[in-house]
Amino acid sequence: MTTKKQFNSFEEMLSGSDLPVLVDFYADWCGPCQMMATILQQVNTQLQDRIRIVKIDTEKYTELATQYQIAALPTLVLFKQGQPVERIEGVVQAPQLVQHLQSFL
Repeated sequence: MTTKKQFNSFEEMLSGSDLPVLVDFYADWCGPCQMMATILQQVNTQLQDRIRIVKIDTEKYTELATQYQIAALPTLVLFKQGQPVERIEGVVQAPQLVQHLQSFL
């Protein structure tokens, strides 16, 4: 289940999180991004108490996409304590993504 929340800034959202935050940088027109949406729901089910998943539309938030040098979609960036610690580009299946993320949690 996803929850929509509003924050004054991206940094506020990151710093206010007691869990690591996995940010999915996507665009509505991106086919692989749509595949990742389903995969991220599976990942969220498995890691729901250990991670927060956030989606950022690169078309609406171009300055964030530029700031984090998002060149390929989808791109996942894992933040811990407000800092990026891992970056994954392209589609990754749920079991592999869960396994990969667990080493950072």
